Amino acid sequence: MAINIITNSIQNKYMKKVTQIFFAATLSLAIVSCGGSKKEGNAALNDKKAKLAKLKANKEKDDQEILKLQEEISKLDTSSSNPDKIKLVATAPIVRQDFNHYIELQGKVDAENISYIAPQGQPGIVKQLFVKQGDRVSKGQLLLRLDNSLSVQGITSAKQQASALQAQLALAKTTYQRYQNLWNQGIGSQVQLLQYQTNVSALESQLAGANAGIRQAQAQANTANVYSDVSGVADVVNIRVGEIFSGSTANGPQIKIVNNSQLKVVGNIPENYLGSVQKGTDVAVLLPDLGKTINTKVSFLGASIDAINRGFVVEAKLPTDAAFRPNQIATIKINDYSSKNTIVVPLNTLQNDEKGKFVMVASTDNGKLTAHKRPVTIGKLNGDQLEITSGLKEGDILVTEGFASIYEGQVLTTGK
Repeated sequence: MAINIITNSIQNKYMKKVTQIFFAATLSLAIVSCGGSKKEGNAALNDKKAKLAKLKANKEKDDQEILKLQEEISKLDTSSSNPDKIKLVATAPIVRQDFNHYIELQGKVDAENISYIAPQGQPGIVKQLFVKQGDRVSKGQLLLRLDNSLSVQGITSAKQQASALQAQLALAKTTYQRYQNLWNQGIGSQVQLLQYQTNVSALESQLAGANAGIRQAQAQANTANVYSDVSGVADVVNIRVGEIFSGSTANGPQIKIVNNSQLKVVGNIPENYLGSVQKGTDVAVLLPDLGKTINTKVSFLGASIDAINRGFVVEAKLPTDAAFRPNQIATIKINDYSSKNTIVVPLNTLQNDEKGKFVMVASTDNGKLTAHKRPVTIGKLNGDQLEITSGLKEGDILVTEGFASIYEGQVLTTGK
């Protein structure tokens, strides 16, 4: 019995030791195994990602093939018994109409008569000012007076000189007349008589020069008066008494008179339209700030091409309107092309394929409204209206909505 107890004890200790050794070995194996599993897991993850990407690519390719086959099947299977094959569209009959093409430009309103006032003579100091900004003035109206004190002194001096010469001339003439009378009586010297005559002539010449000097000084004095050379409104008055008036400064004109009764719109046309616009061409002028449109005609075309913007000036006269102002922004639409009784379609109905441009039309075939592709030749475009020069005729039924998803021979319905 004791032997069995000892044996069992030894066995228990041995089994315990073996268990410990086994556990340690298992733990080590598990640690090594975890490291290997991590590497294997990364490889598996990458494989799955690659496989997923491949499946997605194949799916996209399959989807494209499915769509292509569906389209081909739809084109082949045009049976009206299948409601999915009948496309709802909107249509409109083709009618002939007048078509106009416009060159659209940005321009501005300008005045025919704008005067930048300047002194007739030299710049001078303003002594009196008779106009303020916003005043209405008439042609010839006195606007300001410059300081002319030097000119007045010159006039006074010239008059004094002329007066002295006048007195000398009167004395010289009296002396000459006396000697002339004595000479007629045979008294005196001819040489002396000629000297007196020469003296009279010299004084007459000096007096004439003095009188001319008076007129010149008076004219110079008169330049101190500055007048308006046009009737209109004093748009700019940038001068005050005591300042030097020269007509303009670095800040612009000192006095600007604008006549709003004669206005025009001015723009610049690209040179490629040189042969399309002539004097008298119809023009529509839109003034967006006023919401007004004025129909007029080209009144002037520039004779040269601007070297910088490669365009030429165009002008059109505007009617008198108190609401119009110089430098207002304007949209200029010049009618450079017109076609009477032609075919016009909405621009968005035009489509393209490898064969060229076409539109979709509808016609009744065997009692069914059917789509047909119609090749066309286009002309000018004005806004969203497109001129068709060939390919359509009056009475054709144009598909105006739903045209992008229909094909040749497809059965259509307008929902009526």
